[in-house]
Amino acid sequence: MTQLPETVKALFRDKNFGHLATIMPDGSPQVTPVWVDIDGDKILVNTEEGRAKPRNVARDPRVSISITDQQVPYRAAFIRGKVTEVRKEGAKEHIDFLAKKYTGADVYPAHNPKYSRLIFVIEPEHVSTMGFD
Repeated sequence: MTQLPETVKALFRDKNFGHLATIMPDGSPQVTPVWVDIDGDKILVNTEEGRAKPRNVARDPRVSISITDQQVPYRAAFIRGKVTEVRKEGAKEHIDFLAKKYTGADVYPAHNPKYSRLIFVIEPEHVSTMGFD
């Protein structure tokens, strides 16, 4: 696992959107804007069962994520890595935490009781940046 520079970790701690790329069955990329979080050097992305992302990751755990500083759009990080764990435990609480971070709401407003929430734990393998001195 590659360690993330503090400048990159700060991007994930702030209210910046990520873009997560997974690999479709035919090998084509599938990209989704996502709320992001960080735990040490691991990147956390919350999603829902039944979507393309979990199906794609179950088949091929390789992912790529980009994140751009909303305040300085020419400052960004690009990470390639693997989803090494998919957690159900704590995922509902995590999406509520992300809702607070991104919208100020105490509870994620789009909870769908029909599907469980999931947390992707992404271990970085390659990191590049732009716009940092």
